[in-house]
Amino acid sequence: MYAVIETGGKQYRVEVGTELEVELLDAEPGQAITLDRVLLVADGDESSIGRPLVADAAVSAEVLRQTRGEKLISFKYRPKARSRVKKGHRQELTVLRITDVRLGKKSAAEAVRKAEADAKTERERLEEAAAKQAAADAALAAKLAKSAAADEKSTKASTAKTSAKSSAKTETKPAAKKPAAKASADDKAKKPASKADAPKKTTPAKKDK
Repeated sequence: MYAVIETGGKQYRVEVGTELEVELLDAEPGQAITLDRVLLVADGDESSIGRPLVADAAVSAEVLRQTRGEKLISFKYRPKARSRVKKGHRQELTVLRITDVRLGKKSAAEAVRKAEADAKTERERLEEAAAKQAAADAALAAKLAKSAAADEKSTKASTAKTSAKSSAKTETKPAAKKPAAKASADDKAKKPASKADAPKKTTPAKKDK
């Protein structure tokens, strides 16, 4: 629901939550005021147009602060008369926040509160569903981790059993037969004598000659 209001000789389109600057109003910051000059009220496909005002319509607003607009320069120049006048102006303004738009028994603020409550309920429902899904995912992950640990444990046990069997087979094998010592002695006999083993020749000393 929105409305078109008139204040300070200007028209504004407003709805709940709108902040706007209007011509200076005699109100203190934080004060709640009611704007009665409502030219139009529209609610979906239905609209009420005033001639010039809409009956049983009002707009409630809260005064946020008093401020001043931007500086405007007014410069008047008259040629050949040596007349130059320069003036500055800053308009006094009031900042409003629209809190409600009413037409008869209809209230835009109540509709907004109801929509927010419905949205909150829907959000809570979605959060609850998300929490349930997260819990189910966590349970499934724990189950998979448990089964993976069990498989790893059984694999380790089978590996240890296989290694134990292989070590037992290695221990029961007969030792390899060593070659006879006789063969090694015969080999030594067949080998030629080295220079060190050969008999040394003796030469007569010079004195004997």
